[in-house]
Amino acid sequence: MEDTREETPQYLRSLALKVAGLLEEAGQHALQDQLNPKNLVSITGAEGNSYLKLEVDGKILRFMSTRLADVAHFDGFWTTRPAESRPGQRYWYIGKIDGVINYTRRMSEWTLTVALFEFDENREPKPILGVVHAPALGLTYLAARGAGAVRIHKTSVGEKRDKVVPSMTASLDGSVLSYGMSFIPGESQRALDVASALAGRPADIKRVGPASLDLCKVADGTYDAYFEPMLHVWDIPAIAAGTVVVWEAQGTLGRWNGDRIHWRHDNDVVATNGLIVRELMQYLK
Repeated sequence: MEDTREETPQYLRSLALKVAGLLEEAGQHALQDQLNPKNLVSITGAEGNSYLKLEVDGKILRFMSTRLADVAHFDGFWTTRPAESRPGQRYWYIGKIDGVINYTRRMSEWTLTVALFEFDENREPKPILGVVHAPALGLTYLAARGAGAVRIHKTSVGEKRDKVVPSMTASLDGSVLSYGMSFIPGESQRALDVASALAGRPADIKRVGPASLDLCKVADGTYDAYFEPMLHVWDIPAIAAGTVVVWEAQGTLGRWNGDRIHWRHDNDVVATNGLIVRELMQYLK
């Protein structure tokens, strides 16, 4: 496919649909692998924190890299981009399995994700296309800049497509929230402290994950808001893909201190339907 920087929202949506098809194909392999014994590898990050990695991640990355390069290569991939990028340059960011614990415990809530980043006039990256695919749920969310957000649900009678819009809940009282927590004790404690402080106001506070799916469920009104402290740099592709879905559904997303998400560093993330953000932020400060 010919690369172009002057395209319509329809072009980006068409591209998102093609990416969704590729993720669906990769997801079938990952779903089959979920039934087999897992080989988890512990990886130590730059700051000394450890996280879990699956062998199947490498297969997914290789498959998606090859296929995306055929569909629309643009300027390559996020992990191999140069230190400095020019305005208008675009890079694919392919995520590893989001929801490793859920995956290894044979739960259905895990996803494969892809985001497309574009550098703006200030040489800052911003995701402009995102796809979140949950193979075990038969569920896919996709969104592209200016083209809205769509939820695709595979059913026994065929495929169902819906426009994604957030809830109209206007208060924390009676709302349904979701939160995420890390396996790192201090980070988990921050999440639990917020959940404890909120007790008595929401009708329910869910903890299912993964982050990419929680974001999409804010976008489609399943949850009224989602918060998680210290999502790490390895979470960026999952967060970016879900972010585009939230943005295009007209929800809000940012950091706990009110700043924008930083796409090169760790972030405390909060997403809402846009109506309860002020109330919720009081608990995150």
